[in-house]
Amino acid sequence: MKIYFESYGCTLQKSESSLYLNKLLKDKNNQVVDKPEDADLSLIGTCVVIKHTEDRMVKRISALSKASSNVKVLGCLATVNGNTIESENVHIMKPREFRSFYEGDLDGIEIKSDIYDGIPINQGCTGSCNFCISHIARGRLLSRGIDKIVNQVKMELDRNIKEIRISSLDTAAYGKDIGTDLSELVNQISSINRDFYLRVGMMEPRNTYDILEKLIPSYRHENVFKFLHLPVQSADNSVLETMNREYTIEEVKEVWNRFINTFPEMSIATDIILGYYNDSREGFEKTLKFLEEYRPDIINVTRFSPRPYTKDYNKIPLNSNLLKEWSNEIIELHREHMEKKLDKYVGREEQILITENGKNATMVGRDINYRPVVIKGSYEKYSKITCKIVSHGSNYLIGE
Repeated sequence: MKIYFESYGCTLQKSESSLYLNKLLKDKNNQVVDKPEDADLSLIGTCVVIKHTEDRMVKRISALSKASSNVKVLGCLATVNGNTIESENVHIMKPREFRSFYEGDLDGIEIKSDIYDGIPINQGCTGSCNFCISHIARGRLLSRGIDKIVNQVKMELDRNIKEIRISSLDTAAYGKDIGTDLSELVNQISSINRDFYLRVGMMEPRNTYDILEKLIPSYRHENVFKFLHLPVQSADNSVLETMNREYTIEEVKEVWNRFINTFPEMSIATDIILGYYNDSREGFEKTLKFLEEYRPDIINVTRFSPRPYTKDYNKIPLNSNLLKEWSNEIIELHREHMEKKLDKYVGREEQILITENGKNATMVGRDINYRPVVIKGSYEKYSKITCKIVSHGSNYLIGE
């Protein structure tokens, strides 16, 4: 069978979809093709985090259905609104089928394709944010056993993959349902006596705060990238409370301070939602002040998008012109911060792990703090090199 594949959304969704593809490739008669017109089956992994994204997914599925006689839809769109897109040649992965795949079929999948985005460690989350459709799409927390994850890491290492990514809607929730936690998982993976680096995916502040005392020591392992993705969403406690985020901005600051005090040069990413219905200029100023003080390396800004099945579905976002102004303020502030932060690296030597091809005959590597470093030339993927930082772009270093 000839299979065409494409996937969208978060790292978790992409890793699950690519693993499903590799499950199909267990059959030696199956192969990946470059065009849906040539395929017996077209697989698409989907996302519905905001309405604009869902609309793109529906449009793309429609295009695939015209080019391919058999389309299978994976991911969050399939579990939330899949019944609205099913047709004679468009089929969805039902929630029961998905959870069956997650509980058993994920284990022991041998990677046959270059399309692989990481290792899912748990399904669902412990939160119930009023604006978020993901926890509705994903359901209750379902963690995989540590031994199963470790075995999958070893399978990646056997293929000479040296950047191991573990992903989830909330990696900090890992293990709450099976009597363990993320720090123990990180310790077990890091204890594998092989040459690799581990990147831990997004952590919600509430669960991160709860395991902070154990998590910081686990990050000390020399093969753990000093990278943290901590979605704040807002620095106004009244907004956080209305969102039902289950933490305060003071708790976020404590998590942030503990990591930065322990790993001063680590890179931190965060997410901000603009235009939440009870936000205000005063609340936005608090968020700006937080960003000014803590200066994250990556800021993912999205606008509040009411999603069906959530408590906030009937809420009205703030004026779009106002949000454009707020967004530009964050962009400009972040640009100034990154200019100063990256200037400090110029002239230094850094050891990097080559992870991917870049543009215009360049390669991209990552330093221990997961900052991207662009260098000219051709190098073997996952090789380690030492380079001198000579310049930087808006959010990356340039080495030679």
